[in-house]
Amino acid sequence: MLTVTTVNVNGLRAAAKKGFVEWLAETSADVVCLQEVRAEPEQLPESVRAPEGWHVLHAPAAAKGRAGVTLLSRREPGRTRIGFGGPGVGGTEFDTSGRYAEIELPGVIVASLYLPSGEVGTERQDEKVRFMDAFLPYLEALRKSAAADGREVLVCGDWNIAHREADLKNWRANRKSSGFLPEERAWLTRLYDEAGYTDVMRALHPDQEGPYSWWSYRGRAFDNDTGWRIDLQVATPGLAGRAVKGWVERAATHEERWSDHAPVTVVYES
Repeated sequence: MLTVTTVNVNGLRAAAKKGFVEWLAETSADVVCLQEVRAEPEQLPESVRAPEGWHVLHAPAAAKGRAGVTLLSRREPGRTRIGFGGPGVGGTEFDTSGRYAEIELPGVIVASLYLPSGEVGTERQDEKVRFMDAFLPYLEALRKSAAADGREVLVCGDWNIAHREADLKNWRANRKSSGFLPEERAWLTRLYDEAGYTDVMRALHPDQEGPYSWWSYRGRAFDNDTGWRIDLQVATPGLAGRAVKGWVERAATHEERWSDHAPVTVVYES
């Protein structure tokens, strides 16, 4: 079995003080993908930077205090990669943005992704569109190269797009909001229909509202389960077909949360 968890920690230093360390000590996951770490490795306590029993790949952002992704695996990875830029797949604009990293494990490449959140009418949305335009060709090429080597691909992370109406509570009020724009949703459709990937949690829960993984800290969004399902595990079909169980590790109470996101965990048969 392979158990993989993905979670946006909303600042790893803060999360470590509020329960992340205890959660990591108790998790049964074989691989943990973190996003929005927002810290250089040397800024993290030793127990967080290099936790015992884990092999760690940090990919901080060149812009201090922004983005940052990390991968933790119990098994030592083979090849590792930070960024996805290169000839034909978007140049180097995002190579040091702390938004993508991957590790190679037996039979599978696992990646941690933090796709830009965007904001309609601003440069942030333009950045998000550029990222999406560059990232899709890379994912297509990655699937093909992995298949040639007999490997599957699993891209975990905060994709910052809700694909369907069932993926956010207040979808009617967010039809013109970044994260639920028609063109963003169409991009995810292309990822699934053209690039050949599968939304694993949606495949496991085809008729469910949610399950949501992010709730605003404003108001009573968490208490009312007014959330978004934007933390995804996206896999090539062979691996997706081996997913046997997936769930959101939702905190029991608002006070017990250590991020505005909750971990999303999936178990795959080997």
